[in-house]
Amino acid sequence: MEVVGVDGCKKGWVAVHLVDGMFHRLRLCPSLAQAVDVVAAAAVTVDIPLGLVRSGWRECDLRVPRMLGPRRNTVFRLPPRSVVETAGFDAANALCKEVTGQGLSRQTYSLFPKVLEADVLRRTGTHLLYEVHPELSFRTMAGEPVAFAKKTWNGQRLRERLLADTGVRLPEDLGPDGNVAADDVLDAAAAAWTGHRIATGRAVPCPDPTERDAQGEPIAMWY
Repeated sequence: MEVVGVDGCKKGWVAVHLVDGMFHRLRLCPSLAQAVDVVAAAAVTVDIPLGLVRSGWRECDLRVPRMLGPRRNTVFRLPPRSVVETAGFDAANALCKEVTGQGLSRQTYSLFPKVLEADVLRRTGTHLLYEVHPELSFRTMAGEPVAFAKKTWNGQRLRERLLADTGVRLPEDLGPDGNVAADDVLDAAAAAWTGHRIATGRAVPCPDPTERDAQGEPIAMWY
């Protein structure tokens, strides 16, 4: 049984494949469509928001930070669709203040192109995509919030050990496509681990029951 976990990176998207819960291969893809184009995949998980609300904030963006302890700031609250689809930071920030009462961070705004890429693919692609958050996945592996940030030495070694303890052992050499940031590889592997849990019926969504977008599609983070 093959699953794919995908994480956005500076070069595009990192895809980690697991077969029967163990590392199989890594791919670096310029587009999300290429990253998830795996015919035999039993589950495809993506570390990017899937599903946009008409007003307010997504429920999962409000609930998951409470579960992450010191890693709560890794969840970026996604504003309504009208803001995400607004071109230019100043205009999007002004609209965000108008419709939510709060401003927009540049870091959240920088996610919008990949969010919209995923939004189109979710509605037109052949695969059912599941949203995940790697820090929520690592928290599930550990049984408690992870103390160290993912870009630190301690944080990366801890995440690597957590993956190995679940059977996901990453090789020393990932080949030419492995020339990407270590935390992106770890995040994609954690996403794939959650994909295996989804495929085997062990994962749960937050919130449960899931929120729904305007098209009736679920909005939730799986773990």
